[in-house]
Amino acid sequence: MRLTKNLSPFIRILMLPNKGVRRLYDWTLKWSKTKYAKLSLFLLAFIESSFFPIPPDVLLIAMTVSNRFKWWIFASITTVGSVLGGIFGYYIGVAFFETVGKTIINFYHLGDLVEIVGNKYEQNSFLAVFTAAFTPIPYKVFTIAGGVFKIPLQDLIIASILGRGGRFFLVAAALRIFGKKISNIIEKYFDILSLIFMTLIIIGFLLIKMLK
Repeated sequence: MRLTKNLSPFIRILMLPNKGVRRLYDWTLKWSKTKYAKLSLFLLAFIESSFFPIPPDVLLIAMTVSNRFKWWIFASITTVGSVLGGIFGYYIGVAFFETVGKTIINFYHLGDLVEIVGNKYEQNSFLAVFTAAFTPIPYKVFTIAGGVFKIPLQDLIIASILGRGGRFFLVAAALRIFGKKISNIIEKYFDILSLIFMTLIIIGFLLIKMLK
């Protein structure tokens, strides 16, 4: 019951794609067709690291499909934006947790997870951040919690560069190779992929709780 409560915002969004994630997905996708596409990619990567629910992979995929030869540029922009957003989330935890930080955490009902993340940071802060940066586990919780528990900032930055960079460059490189086929699959099977993503998040939460 506690796990279901913690995941309720994600379940509401991802289990109802036409009303939740699908609408945000389509809205995000529109930016790939404007002259502000690169700036939008940077900003999306930045805000996703602290509070926004849609991962920047969505826009990264759309932009890379439209121009596969710039895949490394788009991956770099996403990585830089995400890492800087992670640092921003860290400072939210350091200076504004009681106001901004708690609001974000409470919105996603992830208060219990912050304590668990704190325990993981005591064991290995670098590995904890890297895992969250590379996987579907909510990265924003780890960046904010990093500030709350005052982990070394260099651990957060280096682990984020490796984790986020590894993830985004892997996605972009795959699109460079397979191109529009992946985009067509996402469009055709979006609802199913949303459920798979939800399952990955649940698995991530379970792993964190098991390792508490």
